[in-house]
Amino acid sequence: MEDPKLPIEGGCRCGAVRFRISAPPIFTSACHCKGCQRMSSSAFSTSVAVPADGFEVLKGETVLGGLKQDLPHHFCAECLTWMFTRPPQLDFLVNVRATLCDDTSWYAPFLETFTSAKLPWAETSAPHSFPEFPGIDDMGPLIEAYASAVGRDPAS
Repeated sequence: MEDPKLPIEGGCRCGAVRFRISAPPIFTSACHCKGCQRMSSSAFSTSVAVPADGFEVLKGETVLGGLKQDLPHHFCAECLTWMFTRPPQLDFLVNVRATLCDDTSWYAPFLETFTSAKLPWAETSAPHSFPEFPGIDDMGPLIEAYASAVGRDPAS
């Protein structure tokens, strides 16, 4: 695994919405839940969890979709690309769809979630797997382990 060169920029399919990530990722993941399968029209969604204060929309407007009240999923208002999620229970981070980054050469999932809903043939290289979403007590050790895996000092 490698740490990406910052800043990371990306955007939706039509280019109407552009974003910038200016802080190192907290972790990367693949989610196998039924919601992600349906919203991505794929076996899982890929994401980069970044500090909320290290993420900004540079241009364009997003609209809420998916589970609007429970889990605010942001979509491009023009092409309806699923762009990012701001989980209310983890308000310190933004979950950005990894494949929307202009450069994805550095990306690999560090953890996979909701493997209980995983399609039998869907495999990732993630070294950490959870049948559901990891508990809040798991987050600190996972964040430290990710930092170590990409060559960062976990204490910083």
